[in-house]
Amino acid sequence: MKKLGRLLTAMVTPFDNNGKVDYQQARNLAQSLLDSGSDGLVISGTTGESPTLTFEEKLHLFSEVKSAIGDRGALVAGTGSYNTKASQELTHEAEKIGVDACLLVVPYYNRPTQQGLFEHFRAIAQATSLPCIPYNVPSRTALNLTAETIIKLSQIDNIVAVKEASANLHQVTEIIEGTSKDFMVYSGNDSDTLPILALGGYGVISVASHLIGLQIKSMIETFLKGDVQIAAEFHRHLLPLMNSLFIITNPMPIKYALNYVGFPVGKLRLPLLEVDSKPAEVIRTMIDNYKIDLPGITKVS
Repeated sequence: MKKLGRLLTAMVTPFDNNGKVDYQQARNLAQSLLDSGSDGLVISGTTGESPTLTFEEKLHLFSEVKSAIGDRGALVAGTGSYNTKASQELTHEAEKIGVDACLLVVPYYNRPTQQGLFEHFRAIAQATSLPCIPYNVPSRTALNLTAETIIKLSQIDNIVAVKEASANLHQVTEIIEGTSKDFMVYSGNDSDTLPILALGGYGVISVASHLIGLQIKSMIETFLKGDVQIAAEFHRHLLPLMNSLFIITNPMPIKYALNYVGFPVGKLRLPLLEVDSKPAEVIRTMIDNYKIDLPGITKVS
C-alpha cells in the first residue's frame, strides 16, 4: 500500500462561471496543496460537494488530479454513498484510474443498523483491492459508526483506517485501543487533530489545510518529535481560524475563503449557497490575522 501520509486535504471542487467543474483549476489547486504541506488529497468528499457531482464528473476529477500530481502525493477517492452497489461500481472505476485509496462515508438518510453498516463496508472492500477508509460523521449522516463496528471492520485486510469526525474522544480512544498498531485513525475535524494525535491517532483529513497546510503539518511534526508544548501552542494559535471555517456548513466557508485570498474556485452548486454577509465578515477578519500558506494566491497575508 502506498503511504498515504498524515496530512490529507479534503479538497474543494472548483467550478467555472457556468457551474461546470473546472478541471484545470482542480489540477492547479491539487499541486498547490501538495506544495503547502499536504501529503495527499481526498477528491470528491463532502468538502468536494460530492452529492452534486455526477458519476462521470467524479471519475474525470480523479483522472485529472492523478495526472496532475503523479506520485507526489496520495490520491484518496471519495467513492462512498448510501447505495452499496453504486459505491462498489464507482470504487471499481476509480481503481482503474490509479487512485491510491477510497474514502467511504457512512450511508446517510437510509439509517442501516450497525450490522448493515458492517456488511456495506465489507461488500465495498471485497469488491476492490484498494485500501478503504470508512468515514464516520454523525452530524451529517444522523448515524454513528460505533467503535465496536469499526474494530470489526479493521480486521478486514484492506480496511486500513477510519476518518473519525464524531467529536467523541471516548469513542476514538476505544477505536485506537481495540485496533492493531498499523490501523490509522484520522481526525475528521481540524479542531480535534492534536487531541486525537495525543490519544495515538495517525493524522487528519483537513479542510483548514487549504489555507494553513504548512502550519498544520508543523504542528503534527512537532508533536511527533515530542515537543508537546510547542505543538499545543500551534493548536491554540490555529484553532480560531479552523473554527471560523465551520461557522456555517462546510464547504461554504472554505470556498468563500479561497476566493477571498485570490485562489478562484467558483461558486457552490445548489442546494448550497454563497456565504452571507455576517459569516463572510467573520471569515475575512480571521484570515486577515493569519499567514496563508497556499501558493498562487493574489492576496498578500
